Amino acid sequence: MPDSFHAQIQPRPLSGPEKVAALLLTMGRPAANRLLKHFDPIELRQITKSAADLGSVPSATIDTIVDEFSSKFVAGLDLMGTAGEAQQLLSEVLPPDQVADIMSDVLGSSNNLLWDRLSTIAEASFADYIVKEHPQTAALILSKVPTATAAKVISLIPRVARNALVRRMLALKPASDPAMHIIESTLQADLLLNVARKSGADANARVADIINKLEREHVDDVLQSLSESRPKSAEVLKSLLFTFEDIVNLSKRARSILFDQVPSDRIVIALKGTEADFKDLILSSLAARARRLVEHELSISGPVSQKEVMKARRMISELVLELADKGMIDIKDEEDGGETFA
Repeated sequence: MPDSFHAQIQPRPLSGPEKVAALLLTMGRPAANRLLKHFDPIELRQITKSAADLGSVPSATIDTIVDEFSSKFVAGLDLMGTAGEAQQLLSEVLPPDQVADIMSDVLGSSNNLLWDRLSTIAEASFADYIVKEHPQTAALILSKVPTATAAKVISLIPRVARNALVRRMLALKPASDPAMHIIESTLQADLLLNVARKSGADANARVADIINKLEREHVDDVLQSLSESRPKSAEVLKSLLFTFEDIVNLSKRARSILFDQVPSDRIVIALKGTEADFKDLILSSLAARARRLVEHELSISGPVSQKEVMKARRMISELVLELADKGMIDIKDEEDGGETFA
């Protein structure tokens, strides 16, 4: 055929999941297996669906993808993505029952899992999402999710829109497979993937809350161990932690609110062994009467066990996080804080 004819044929652009699937299929199972372990179940479904439907991908397109991901790669090979290839790829890293579950979803024999998982979305978030969709699409989605979920979501939708949705649900006709695939993929990206990411954030917050309650030497040991094995996780956790020493980074207003709720005897114990500059900063955050009382107690009180000191400091640190959760203070606000002491 004339060259001009070939010049007019352009390969179709690939979506993000299709690019990932192409790379995984190209690099071979051993390398792909190591990467697949880092995807969550929802992402695995997206990638597997993309791999199953990928079809033929020219080597030129693969080269472009590789350049885009800045990876090193043996060039010059076309590939064919099929459901069989995708299943073999998954079988290397997942148990048979999980592979079968994913492949049944990919091959269209069962999509119930997706619709069931939508029941895990907070009803208010789901309702907010639904009202922004086309009414016909919204009606279709509500007709597929579990009835208890649909009822809760519909009850949160304004009356006029709610009644219109119910009428549309009664008149619904079966949607075509391509249309359903688009809707399912969109729901996975817009709702389920966001929930998975939020779950990860919630897990980090929970672990940080646990670490905050450990003894200081245990905190340091845990973070050091994490820094060696999972450096990114360690950095995330560090950003969520709050120690007694971090009080210097609070604004003056936040410190005043905090220490207004801490008994004077706890402040006295917590300040035992602190540097003079740190002690002065805390004292400056107290009301005049409380400051005089704490200063007097510090001058006459005897030694206190390290265990009692750490207990008092941890109580104050936990109170900071509690006040922040209630919106009473902002631990990120450093308008007149930010002092650092050795």
